[in-house]
Amino acid sequence: MTEPDRDHSPTASPAPSRPGTTIELERVTKVYGAGALAVQALSPISVTLAPGQAVSVVGPSGCGKSTLMRLIAGLEAPSSGTIRVGGRPVAGPLEDLGIVFQRDLLLDWRDVLGNVLLPAEIKGLAPAAARRRAAGLLAELGVERFAGHYPWQLSGGMRQRVAIARALLPSPTLMFLDEPFSALDAMTRDQMNVLLQQVQSAEHVTTLLITHSILEAVFVADRVLVMSGRPGTLLDDIAVDFPRPRRLSLRETPEFSAIVRRIREQFVRTGDLVG
Repeated sequence: MTEPDRDHSPTASPAPSRPGTTIELERVTKVYGAGALAVQALSPISVTLAPGQAVSVVGPSGCGKSTLMRLIAGLEAPSSGTIRVGGRPVAGPLEDLGIVFQRDLLLDWRDVLGNVLLPAEIKGLAPAAARRRAAGLLAELGVERFAGHYPWQLSGGMRQRVAIARALLPSPTLMFLDEPFSALDAMTRDQMNVLLQQVQSAEHVTTLLITHSILEAVFVADRVLVMSGRPGTLLDDIAVDFPRPRRLSLRETPEFSAIVRRIREQFVRTGDLVG
């Protein structure tokens, strides 16, 4: 089944009334193992993400990007340092968080609407309100016509749209995306980049995108964190001030190219990219 061919802008899906949540990291490190077998995944990292900000983390394979995301999400504990979300130390898995992974993890025996409604069932949300929210999100993401279809009937890009809708259903103040588009073809990935920055703006959710793609990192984000090879640390912190909504033609501008070049040059200097 092919992708919907129309250009979807955010529609009237009810957006969260709360702003996104602040994320603060203070000298956070992560070491796996001990003694001679110890592997330092992250060197000290200190950074603050503002409420509602869209932040991309880009870096070479194995630099600790996904580890950083798991630490903030409370899925792992840091070896040292402090992580605060909404002003509170992270002591376990965050509840006010939607996550989208590289694999969509949709349930094959549930149709699209049933998959999107799964968080409502788990959290005990009011069914009628949850269905209205789900319908709005599916429309916002351009897959409302496929609410009764099953995952195996959808393309990869459409499945990821459903996964994003599921993550956003409970109106979280945080959304984390771990390489969500890396398995998609180039054209579909471009479509998803356009859609993601539209949805992020409409939902006012603090967003953390993990990616290997420099183009994707710059296009989607308000800010790009550039990480070094292992042990991962921050090489650069770049503000991306282009207005929204953004179109793919932005990537052809000198201003966009300058940011991409700045990131590439960081990786060339560290030997993570051949110049």
